[in-house]
Amino acid sequence: MELVTADDVRAAASRIRGHVVRTPLTLGPHGTDLLLKPESLQPTGAFKLRGATNAVAQLTPVQRERGVVTHSSGNHGLALALASARQGVPCTVVVPQGAPEVKVERIRAHGARVVTVPPAERLATATELRDRELRALIPPFDDPRVIAGQGTVGLEVLEQSPEVTTIVVPVGGGGLASGVATAARAAHTRVRVVGVEPELAADAAESLREGRLVAWAPERTHRTMADGVRVCLSERTFAHLSARLDEIVTVSEEEIARAVSALAHGARLVSEPSGALATAAVLAGKVETVSGRPEATVAVVSGGNVDPALFTRLTTVD
Repeated sequence: MELVTADDVRAAASRIRGHVVRTPLTLGPHGTDLLLKPESLQPTGAFKLRGATNAVAQLTPVQRERGVVTHSSGNHGLALALASARQGVPCTVVVPQGAPEVKVERIRAHGARVVTVPPAERLATATELRDRELRALIPPFDDPRVIAGQGTVGLEVLEQSPEVTTIVVPVGGGGLASGVATAARAAHTRVRVVGVEPELAADAAESLREGRLVAWAPERTHRTMADGVRVCLSERTFAHLSARLDEIVTVSEEEIARAVSALAHGARLVSEPSGALATAAVLAGKVETVSGRPEATVAVVSGGNVDPALFTRLTTVD
């Protein structure tokens, strides 16, 4: 399988310039030696706008007229809805039952049609709509255009913190980690990329350990509160991570909850559980940092579209 290149990521950066926020690097919670890349500050509240914008920008005129379709637990669907609306492209999003309502309502607010199905049927339904309505399928991570777009997170980190030695990223479907690991290859010095998964949805960790793609059933992955990473790797993202990811670690539900609270109280950032995975790994001591050098370690806060009731519960101080 042909992998996305650093040149692909650079080209994506040119296409999406002016359409996404160049998010800053901010200090981590008090007492930590790391910087944060808050992709939660994107207009859609997550990094997914990068890949969606890059993909829509490369549609043919016929594809633009017929529209696009995707399947998403929320953030990619929201991103594709906005990217499509900006360019006048009809958009349909297949959403799994149980997706946070705050995300689903925002998808509808951008004019997209929402189709709700059981989690195990999301891909099949999106594929059926592609074939029946002749729409262009833009999946949330299994697409080179999407991977290249997500990789622009890594390019920005390299430009903003030339002293960075480690970038920590959440892993769900693997598009963000694949893109960032690809961008890290463009660095003049060695930059490690570490992926983070919940213990309750650790299919990528098992896949990389076994050296083959291992899929976890939705009944297993849906145990984690981190709804944005309940999906498994694809053959494409597995190939990228096998070749380019330096390490993958897992975090418990308790560690995720502590990270959401730490980001809120210690960094003034709203993060959904999926978005807090990288920070959780650092706070739990599962990723080595350099004492006195916060610029050496950057944790990506991938999204902030959290259910208000859950956020209140996780951030309430006894």
